[in-house]
Amino acid sequence: MTTLEFCFDFASPNAYLAYRALPGVIERTGAELQYTPVLLGGLFKVTGNQSPIVAYANVPNKMAYEQLEIQRFIKKHSLTQFKFNPNFPINTLLLMRGAIVADRDGRLEEYVEAGFSHMWEAPKKMDEPDVFTAALSESGFEGASILERTQDPAVKQALMDNTSRAVKRGAFGAPTFFVGEEIYFGKDRLGQVEEALGAAA
Repeated sequence: MTTLEFCFDFASPNAYLAYRALPGVIERTGAELQYTPVLLGGLFKVTGNQSPIVAYANVPNKMAYEQLEIQRFIKKHSLTQFKFNPNFPINTLLLMRGAIVADRDGRLEEYVEAGFSHMWEAPKKMDEPDVFTAALSESGFEGASILERTQDPAVKQALMDNTSRAVKRGAFGAPTFFVGEEIYFGKDRLGQVEEALGAAA
């Protein structure tokens, strides 16, 4: 079975949109989806990249086009639950460390669903510890326990290691996909991702 690696950070609305479109890709290709939590801020820092809202701040036509493509993607995939988080940008360090904790508990897939939902469907200020704890508890996790475990040095290191590995393989933002050693960046590359998975099957 071919593996599709999905490097994500909950901070990225494009990562959310890609996440919601991925089930169709997986269903059509029979690929196995592997979630890899990375820290988007870390990717930006190491590679010198910037978020579109910063990079295109002085290019209004480019920013307008980015928004147009987002709306087209939403319409194409019927992503009617998407709501732009009014607290954007949000520091997702706690959320991403929590993903490492959930992975160690064998619940990463559930956690990814909860994290994206609380960021981009029922938007909350998830960098506030009380909000973080309550939201995860609402989703069936022990929010207080996860919050405490995000301070574990091993958890912190695991997230840094994931991010470093992604950079070494060519990543500079999220969402990033890997099919074998081939890299694909952005939600708009899902067609190419699907073609690559089909060829590798």
